[in-house]
Amino acid sequence: MTKPIVLIAEELSPATVEALGPDFEVRNIDGTDRPLLLKELATADAILVRSATQVDAEAIASAPKLKVIARAGVGLDNVDIKAATNAGVMVVNAPTSNVISAAELAIGQMFALARHIPDANASLKAGEWKRSKYTGVEFFEKTVGIVGLGRIGALVAQRLAGFGVNIIGYDPYVTPARAEQLGVKLATLDQVMEQSDFITIHIPKTPETTGMIGTAQFAKAKSNLRIVNCSRGGIIDEADLYQALSTGQIAGAGLDVFVQEPPKDNPLLTLPNIVVTPHLGASTDEAQEKAGISVAKSVRLALAGDLVPDAVNVAGGNIDASVKPGIALMENMGQILFGLSGGNVTAIEVEVRGEIAAHDVSVLKLAGLKGFYQNAVTEQVSYVNAPLMAEQRGVDVKLTIDAHSDEYRNVTSIKATLADGTTASVSGTVIGPKHHQKIVGINGYEVELAVAEHLVLMVYTDRPGIVAVYGKAFADAGINIAAMQIARQQKGGKALSVITVDSKVADDVLEAVRVAIEADVLKAIDVAF
Repeated sequence: MTKPIVLIAEELSPATVEALGPDFEVRNIDGTDRPLLLKELATADAILVRSATQVDAEAIASAPKLKVIARAGVGLDNVDIKAATNAGVMVVNAPTSNVISAAELAIGQMFALARHIPDANASLKAGEWKRSKYTGVEFFEKTVGIVGLGRIGALVAQRLAGFGVNIIGYDPYVTPARAEQLGVKLATLDQVMEQSDFITIHIPKTPETTGMIGTAQFAKAKSNLRIVNCSRGGIIDEADLYQALSTGQIAGAGLDVFVQEPPKDNPLLTLPNIVVTPHLGASTDEAQEKAGISVAKSVRLALAGDLVPDAVNVAGGNIDASVKPGIALMENMGQILFGLSGGNVTAIEVEVRGEIAAHDVSVLKLAGLKGFYQNAVTEQVSYVNAPLMAEQRGVDVKLTIDAHSDEYRNVTSIKATLADGTTASVSGTVIGPKHHQKIVGINGYEVELAVAEHLVLMVYTDRPGIVAVYGKAFADAGINIAAMQIARQQKGGKALSVITVDSKVADDVLEAVRVAIEADVLKAIDVAF
């Protein structure tokens, strides 16, 4: 019997090959040799890469047998996930392989800034002895601000605890109870900027977080602030950081990541009060070995047809055919629930009702959590780390099953309990042979609406003329309404309108509508399919 062919396109640890085992024909190639890569992909069942090999649409199109692309690391910038998904190819990575290495680097950057270690080292090697020039500061009794308390931020907090520092943190998705477990006092971003002697950043780069720290935030900071970013380039506005450092508005900065990598002609590199490293967050022997072993195990699972916990685009595995269509629905409902709840929750419950309750539906709980945390954390969210994210935030997660369903053959729901005791919920079902995804309930209101990329949800007092008001507002803004559902629980009470629109709605348009209809709730929710 012919063994499946696995390409190793870059240098990986020997433990990676050992983890693959004897069941595959392993071929080592140079993934940067483009003609060779395309030739070898023609017969490959799987490919393992790091960051140099570009697995783009052309490469995927040349690989008719390819079942899985494995990136031995966290980022996936060199893999075309959309092209892979369209071709039915699973993409996996190693989302937790570098968390310790990244946390330790962030702490190292802070110490390097505090004690001028890089410059003092260079000075002494140049034959100088300038002790007074490199007088530093202690950590003891200083205030350290952590922006983002996910896996890496939590590890940083745990490691700093022994230094006698006061730790404050900004993370809108972490409960006070979880922060207390970490020894962190929750604060607003402004308070972190105002109070901290050191700040370290551990959040995802999204449209909302890009440039999140800039001139306005630096204006609130102490002059002795030293700020470190080992997360994603661009979260700190680089031009504003240059201004703050060059004028002495803050004392120093440490960067492992940049908007453009490698940074070319970047004026930050000319400053004496900045420590820079070339994106070394995952560059340890241990992290590389963990990453290689992790993806090797995922490749084994994928080629065996089993559920792959670290799949970032599809869920495989021994899942009953009647359950599989609900996986994508649950991921999308998780995203919607995140938008409804704002993310600061204490409990999440996934409920499965109907015929599929006779099968193993635990994957639906994982899918709901994966969708919920998709836009909330720095790490790549997968089926294996989504439950860990909930656990780290002190979120109680429960799955309930009921074989009885009144209106549909199967209904799945995901419900969140918020920190203030209120709840938010979404229910949905999959209809017909094409598995159309329908939302059938939101916060106790009965609706029937297709899942769409852009949703707007409104709750207001039921009265005539409301639809005309928001319809005109959206029309004036050039936003087309594709579908609409209105539901109420009693005449003259509160009504829910859920509309799907063809484009993202600007915040000022939403605010104008909220004021015009006196809405109790008005949210725009975007779903990444």
